[in-house]
Amino acid sequence: MGEHLSESVEVRRASIGEKLILRHLIQLYSYDFTEFEEIEMDEHGLYRYDYLDHYWTEEERMPFLVRVGGNLAGFALVKREVKDDGSPYSFMAEFFVMKKYRGKGMGQAAAFYLFELFPGEWQVSEIATNYPAQAFWRKIIGRYTGGNFEESVIEDGNVLQVFTSPQKISAG
Repeated sequence: MGEHLSESVEVRRASIGEKLILRHLIQLYSYDFTEFEEIEMDEHGLYRYDYLDHYWTEEERMPFLVRVGGNLAGFALVKREVKDDGSPYSFMAEFFVMKKYRGKGMGQAAAFYLFELFPGEWQVSEIATNYPAQAFWRKIIGRYTGGNFEESVIEDGNVLQVFTSPQKISAG
């Protein structure tokens, strides 16, 4: 069920039994995110992510775990959405690679796998102050598309990239 992207990177849809693992990874992600946005912990010392349960109850939401060499390295939350004109697209709701795995091609491998898993239009956005994420996605999407993507500034100064992942043609 999982997909090995190289000798060491694997992206696999998270099962309901792995929800607690994802909840723990979201704590690391949220802590990292406090550098760019004001986020407070709740009274239990945890960062809330209100939509986590929805990734196992709504079919358009899909949670993925990323492992490197069998070790947890991050996660991705993908949402299938529909535009006003009725056309579907995939949205990268959240994407996280632990610091020790950054800059080594692991995030690119995971992102490319997800782009190919859901062919068609994709949208990825970053908050206005998260310049490292903007640089990461410009580089990754640029490599994936050969520079064929559109970028715009949307509400609150957030940045949005839009591109198309080609439908893979299977042999035979």
